[in-house]
Amino acid sequence: MKRILSLATMLVALSYASPASAELKLGGEAAVRLRDDFGHKTEYGVKISTEDQYFQYRVRLKPSADLGDGYYFKALLQNEEVAGSWQTIGSNNTEKFNLEVSQFYFGHNSENSHWALGRLPLGSFDNPILDLTLYAIPGNGPQGSKLYAVDTPIATNHFDRLFGFNYGVKVGDGELNAVLVNFDNSSTIPSTGIPPTPDTVNKGLFNDGYGFTAIYKTSIGDVTIAPQVYVTLTHLADNRSPYSFGAQAFIPAGKSKVSLSGFYSADRNTYRGSSYDYSGYIFRVKGESGPVLAWVDYNKSTDDKNSKDYNNTFVWAQYKVNVHESATGTFSLTPTIRYRASRENNSTGAIDNDLFRTELYATVTF
Repeated sequence: MKRILSLATMLVALSYASPASAELKLGGEAAVRLRDDFGHKTEYGVKISTEDQYFQYRVRLKPSADLGDGYYFKALLQNEEVAGSWQTIGSNNTEKFNLEVSQFYFGHNSENSHWALGRLPLGSFDNPILDLTLYAIPGNGPQGSKLYAVDTPIATNHFDRLFGFNYGVKVGDGELNAVLVNFDNSSTIPSTGIPPTPDTVNKGLFNDGYGFTAIYKTSIGDVTIAPQVYVTLTHLADNRSPYSFGAQAFIPAGKSKVSLSGFYSADRNTYRGSSYDYSGYIFRVKGESGPVLAWVDYNKSTDDKNSKDYNNTFVWAQYKVNVHESATGTFSLTPTIRYRASRENNSTGAIDNDLFRTELYATVTF
């Protein structure tokens, strides 16, 4: 906590450092949540049930600066040691909560175009294309837990950001946004004592993980549609090169909002001894009306190489109660339920892995 206070003090001090420098604004949020987990796993006829209750907390700081003439800087500081930046209370309160630079980007806005460079926010909580792209086949995430295309793995476990360059421009009646992404620096030289081979030596400047995504958002009547495509330009760190495409539709319904999302992803290639042959899709129906937010995801993927298929269903529902609102901040309570039902079918049978969660968030923004 001392580190958090010291960092906040430093940022405030910098904002008043010189009359000639840009004014640094500091906002953010702090939250506490109570979570109950109810897990059920069935494998080869054996059923295992688990239950757990725990408190977690999160602090996020959001500095920004207007540099004038359309130029700006923004950042997000949060703890990236734990999923979603949610720190669980440790033994005798000995846990540590470290603030790190999760996002930072600077750019320029003009009347008909804009650009931004840095660790860019993705908005993946509302758009599952990269959830499917990276987890069409369930795998281990950055924190070691098994992740599925549903349950917002990019927003939660990858902190909803990627390093890249974004350029947006008005085209016709809509706007085109294109992003060049650097996923990883996987170009490596073998360790000392390991004889190099053609498959392990440094392959050159473009051996790193690069991707490209583009989305075009336009309106047809009251409905906004947004087709999107993602292409891996080289190979990711695990030698995969998936591609994805699909679209979203946003439909007004009085004071409510309804959105539909559908994306397809596949990877069929052989690279450096690794071969992949899989495909999958995800559908989402989402509704928002006043304090209520809910959606349903369905994902099905087929791994032809390993003779497996996966079926995942996910439900998120929450109700936000605004306790206090003012020009300087808010305080809210948000009860939430999350349910994931997952099944893997393979040559030896089926594996079910379900998780039901109840959560209560207490959040202040400032």
